[in-house]
Amino acid sequence: MEESPQINRKLGAPGPGSPRTGLRPWGGGPAFGTWESTDAPGRLLPRAFFEAAPELVAPHLLGKLLAHRSPAGLLAGRIVEVEAYLGPHNDPPDPAAHSHRGPTPRNLVLFGHAGHAYVYAIYGRYFCMNISCETEGRAGCLLLRALEPVAGITQMAMNRGLEPNGLAPEKLARQLTSGPSRLCQALALTRLSHNGLDVADAASALQVRDDGYKAGEVLVTPRIGIHEAVDWPLRFVLAGHHCVSGPKAMRYSETRVGVSRKHYTKVDATIRERRPCTKLTEPQEL
Repeated sequence: MEESPQINRKLGAPGPGSPRTGLRPWGGGPAFGTWESTDAPGRLLPRAFFEAAPELVAPHLLGKLLAHRSPAGLLAGRIVEVEAYLGPHNDPPDPAAHSHRGPTPRNLVLFGHAGHAYVYAIYGRYFCMNISCETEGRAGCLLLRALEPVAGITQMAMNRGLEPNGLAPEKLARQLTSGPSRLCQALALTRLSHNGLDVADAASALQVRDDGYKAGEVLVTPRIGIHEAVDWPLRFVLAGHHCVSGPKAMRYSETRVGVSRKHYTKVDATIRERRPCTKLTEPQEL
């Protein structure tokens, strides 16, 4: 597979910015294609949002919008499920992370600045999208596992080869964006075109934005679909949301978490002990 030109940036290269040029910022009108609305929803998340450890960023990312300014128009979904993958500096290292053996041409984006899309291919035809976290060289990231469709639903259905007529809204939403490869197909995201894009850049075609949505209760479970570190509690979901992927029972885990430093000290300890988190302290404000 041809490598994306965005991954040729060397470690220590110039600072972050969209590798795509000639694109107007959101709200300034489209640089190409057509739009379903004149302005993108909400506000662009700053880079500092992504510069913490991925297990800290994860619950804050739930409820935010992933928005793609595609040639066919605005495609956007609300993030309802993510998994954290830890960089090789962690003790112990995360054996399920693409970065655990260090930088390669495939994963180089992860070792750059926070807030960049890491898109990789699976089975030779599908794609998954991650967002880099932490400071340069540390390579933490978040895998986007599920979205709730928000804008461009008709186009998403076309991208997925689905006929939306006759499907109940919740069933259609799951068919569109429940699962990491489904959401990439629905939003027309590929490695060649989107790997390395800066989701915190106002000129980028791919952004993460905050429209003020309150995420509510967050659940944590072990990650799914992997063969290493299978009991680490690093999967974060909006409780009971119909678009969450995996078995239905996993949308209603009994492990409920709050967004707090106290909580994440507990989660960090359970990761180091390599066992699931079964009881958490009461949440506190950050």
